[in-house]
Amino acid sequence: MARRPRSQEEFREDLFQSIQEFCRYKAEDNEEWKSFAQHFEYKSLDINNVEGFHELHDQTVQLEEKFHIPGNRLFYLALAPELFGSVSYNLQKGGMLDSAGWNRLVIEKPFGYDLESAKTLNEQIREVFKEEEIYRIDHYLGKEMVQNIEVIRFANAFFEPLWNNKHISNIQITLSETVGVEERGGYYDHAGALRDMGQNHMLQMLTMIAMEPPSRLLPEDIRDEKVKVLRSLRPYATSEEVEKNVVRGQYVKGNARGRELPAYREEDKVNPESNTETYFAARLFVDNFRWAGVPFYIRTGKRLPVKTTEIVVEFQGMPNNVYLGQKHKLEPNLLVIRVNPMEGIYVKINAKKPGSESEIEPLAMDFCQSCMVGINSPEAYERLLHDAARGESTYFTRWDEVASAWSFVDKIAEAWAQNPADHAEYPAGSWGPKKADEMLAAGGHHWWPVSGQDEDSVVWQVNK
Repeated sequence: MARRPRSQEEFREDLFQSIQEFCRYKAEDNEEWKSFAQHFEYKSLDINNVEGFHELHDQTVQLEEKFHIPGNRLFYLALAPELFGSVSYNLQKGGMLDSAGWNRLVIEKPFGYDLESAKTLNEQIREVFKEEEIYRIDHYLGKEMVQNIEVIRFANAFFEPLWNNKHISNIQITLSETVGVEERGGYYDHAGALRDMGQNHMLQMLTMIAMEPPSRLLPEDIRDEKVKVLRSLRPYATSEEVEKNVVRGQYVKGNARGRELPAYREEDKVNPESNTETYFAARLFVDNFRWAGVPFYIRTGKRLPVKTTEIVVEFQGMPNNVYLGQKHKLEPNLLVIRVNPMEGIYVKINAKKPGSESEIEPLAMDFCQSCMVGINSPEAYERLLHDAARGESTYFTRWDEVASAWSFVDKIAEAWAQNPADHAEYPAGSWGPKKADEMLAAGGHHWWPVSGQDEDSVVWQVNK
């Protein structure tokens, strides 16, 4: 459904072309395709017109009778958040929830703009749908390697015993984008990196890394453990603590791969005097017995040199005054989980350089899932929408997760609002403000190179 008029033939032709461009499996324009396409319908609908929902109900009943469907209905709303409530009301008023089967609602991020707006939105939706019927989708939870985190942790005896503050020095999560705001300038200028990426994707990955093993492999038990992590995040009580632990930046003119890049304030639909952040980095602490004292460094930004999402677990270093540490600079061991666009994991260890008497160099044990022939993993949305149809809610965010994340993020936003112009600038095509490097240096750490960043990172990867 959408507002603009469109014939069934036009819609199904667009569907065919989209499958050819985006799907893992292509379609052939034959009788099998024509039969399949009959399952797809288009309806022009004004979401404020209740009568249109009554028409939709009648059309839906006809389709259910035609295809012998038992009345199970999954509603997927890719709309502005402020419309979720009114559409939910009209689905109910139009009779769309009066069926013999189940009803489920899938809604896109952002879920609100802050905690208060999220509460209002949730109250509106809950007047129509039960919590167990609401599937708040975050496509990062559908990515192969994000879902692999708990398997890597809980299915390997040489990781789980070390997964604590006695053996891990720090954890770094990077979500970098090479693009600017593109056609999303109007939305992005009101959201910024903190709300667009931090409140959802970044904190979700952190919870997957930091959660305790659930007592049972049930959706609610797994989501319970993620909520515990968010509730254990050390809040920033003052503006001074935000200043010390969070860096915000905005890109100015720069260069990348020989191409001139505009400043954020020059982008389409962006306020020429905007103070919206396009980059943020933060030092977080999970105050529980497992993670006390271990910093979690997160960073995300637009117009960075490499498009990648990676999680780096840096283990405690070997003693530098004992045995090999006396003569050699031993690099810390790393476990790197590559989420996007390359998928895989690698472990960096120290080993003797082949052919030398005693020279030591970093060596990578690398599993590159993206390099494997024949692997055709479902795309994140494909996996998540399939889960929603099956009633599998593990990788969807529950209301208390959303509320806890907003509660943490709001403290940062409130501190920034007191001095909106106080942000660092960074050239487009660079790795962000120097203050982010200084924040890590203050704790004796540094950002590890991500895949494709520079020559140093090549040492950690096997030859393709």
